[in-house]
Amino acid sequence: MTQQGVRWTADQVLALAPDAPSRKAGSKLGVAGPWSQAESSGEGMVWGLCKGSGSKPYQTVVDVADAAGPAYKCSCPSRKFPCKHALGLLLLWAEADGSVPDAQTLPDWAEQWAEGRRKRAQTKRDTDAAGGAAADPEAVRRRAERRAERVTAGASELEQRLADLLRGGLASAEQAGYGMWEETAARMVDAQAPGLAARVRELGAIPASGPGWPVRLLEECALLHLLDRGWLRRDLLPAELAATVRSRIGLPSSADGRPTRDRWLVLAQYDTADSRLTTRRIWLHGTESGHTALLLSYGAAGRAPALSLPVGLALDAELSAYAGDGQLRADLGEQFTAPAPSPVRPQGAGVAEAAARYGDALGRDPWLESWPVTLSRVIPTPDEASGGWQLADAEDDLERPDPAGADSERLAVPITPKAAGPGLWRLAALSGGAPVTVFGECGHRGFTPLTAWPEGPGEAVALC
Repeated sequence: MTQQGVRWTADQVLALAPDAPSRKAGSKLGVAGPWSQAESSGEGMVWGLCKGSGSKPYQTVVDVADAAGPAYKCSCPSRKFPCKHALGLLLLWAEADGSVPDAQTLPDWAEQWAEGRRKRAQTKRDTDAAGGAAADPEAVRRRAERRAERVTAGASELEQRLADLLRGGLASAEQAGYGMWEETAARMVDAQAPGLAARVRELGAIPASGPGWPVRLLEECALLHLLDRGWLRRDLLPAELAATVRSRIGLPSSADGRPTRDRWLVLAQYDTADSRLTTRRIWLHGTESGHTALLLSYGAAGRAPALSLPVGLALDAELSAYAGDGQLRADLGEQFTAPAPSPVRPQGAGVAEAAARYGDALGRDPWLESWPVTLSRVIPTPDEASGGWQLADAEDDLERPDPAGADSERLAVPITPKAAGPGLWRLAALSGGAPVTVFGECGHRGFTPLTAWPEGPGEAVALC
């Protein structure tokens, strides 16, 4: 249940918007004028009637206590989730100025929606339980063996193609164009190895990526060769590393770790999309355990995933981890309280320690692109050498111990070019030349800031 009187901030509400036009339209409706009978309950339900262009007002209801993030229902014809009316209602509720008072009972139309959701959730739990009990372990084992055989054949073929490329010289990759890689990727799809297929497709873009592309192509080919060899000799690998290889190959896995209950702070949420899928990444921090976890949620192309947890909220819940060396992905299990704002911040580190953490993680998973890190007391500054930006240790923190044992000096990490944009300017404005705490992803291309906190009291600011 939600705590009565604890409401989200406007930034946390607007983070739910599926796009910029919805954010703008929802902001216009976040005032009392168009609303009537707007109320909320202690169980996390918020509802109201919004005047529209027709004679009947739109019926809007939101469940902010849902375990998978807010759930919405509106009688408007919009196909966006949440629609502008749901965003406006939540903005009005977030103001906590009495425009959305507490109520004991829901109106009939809101109660019918809530009851329908409860019944569907129970039906799904019953179906999942029945399906799990009915699964034939022997049939599952045979399917896994057949897929492993196909993946092995695909990995062996890819090894031969990489060897042919190196014998013919990397210049041949530029001459052959993207078609060669797309055909190889299609072969990996046929082999049911989507992880290999995705990495092969990335190789196709490297020859057109500018000066120095042969070095980058050779590096990526080496990582792909390492993954191939890891799969072909997986029986000789430690169990955790073998699980990482299977995950990188693209074999399905499940969260089979023991559930960990904690109060999980939402550090960041952002989406990436391609022509087939929208992937949402949500980073969580265990306020008691100190662990970092990643939730993944998927939606069809052009559709936002269902799971949504705005930055700055915390929830008392169980997470189950996936197998793999250094694996941070987890599944959200039972939730004991609704997400609510939290003043807690993750403990940060200096630039040197953050780089050391990334290096340690890379040693356990060579195919890792980045690692989540919180930098404390860093200042965003322009980097004259590259023309970009960097995060530098504050000058008065020079005595902070370096885990590598180097002499104390002011260190900095470059901000990745992809982070340039409104988020970078929000970070610079929040800092104003003063130290800030920044959570983000540290990788071989630099640091991607995702969320920041001011030096003194203040709420989290989402940068993505």
